[in-house]
Amino acid sequence: MRIVITGGNGMLGRTLQRRLSGHELFVADLPQVDITNLSSISGAVEQAKAEVVIHCAAMTAVDRCETEADLAYKINSVGSANVAIACQRAGARLIALSTDYVFAGDLSRPYHEWDATGPRTVYGASKLAGEEAIRAHCPDHAILRIAWLYGPGGPSFLHTMLKLAAEAGAPLKVVNDQVGNPTSTDAVADRIAEFIDLPLAGTLHLTCEGEASWFDFAREIFAQRPGKRNLLPCATAEYPRPAPRPANSRLEKRALRLHGLKPMPDWRETLRRYVREHAS
Repeated sequence: MRIVITGGNGMLGRTLQRRLSGHELFVADLPQVDITNLSSISGAVEQAKAEVVIHCAAMTAVDRCETEADLAYKINSVGSANVAIACQRAGARLIALSTDYVFAGDLSRPYHEWDATGPRTVYGASKLAGEEAIRAHCPDHAILRIAWLYGPGGPSFLHTMLKLAAEAGAPLKVVNDQVGNPTSTDAVADRIAEFIDLPLAGTLHLTCEGEASWFDFAREIFAQRPGKRNLLPCATAEYPRPAPRPANSRLEKRALRLHGLKPMPDWRETLRRYVREHAS
């Protein structure tokens, strides 16, 4: 199958290139292809004669989004609209990646696909606007929400922890009052590879099963790769950031269950696999 990957040189994009190597792949990334320019992305999709476009390109630096809101909306909203228009014109199916930040993050249970959105950051609002543009411009779409992502090459929380663990020093303080689903790019790419052959449409959550705080995640990383430093739990209030982090990033995979599809793997299982296969 002929597949275009926007943002194909990013962390998830690189994993997808490896996982989908049996297909005919076209990487649409800067500087050659600019999703904020409709002619640029339309030309890339048309030239590739794309059957599927996997839309990974995004501005994901959440704090920078707060200070550069116009750029965030240009990339995450206008860019997604351009990708959707290009797909509709070319008759290509669109698989787009989104985020837990479209939710407020204050629910006492995991968010499912039909829960009301309510982003509290520019990043989340711009990604939600991108979701809405995709739904408006390209009916043949699947929107996959992911969170707490890590993968070969990084950058990610896992890579930061591995680097800091290797350095001697005082115990590392890690936030213990934000909860989510640590998720590997390998797990996401495996499911996307399956979805390419399924006529699946709509919005799905695609994080790994099981939940953890950032402190729990770090503790499991250190258990897999012991370092020179200890860990201490701390509160979010000790590390104020320009963009507020959701207290609850947990995503329920209700759509997968209702479609009769297999569940995502457990986050501890995927972390062990990652450390075994990728971490040096």
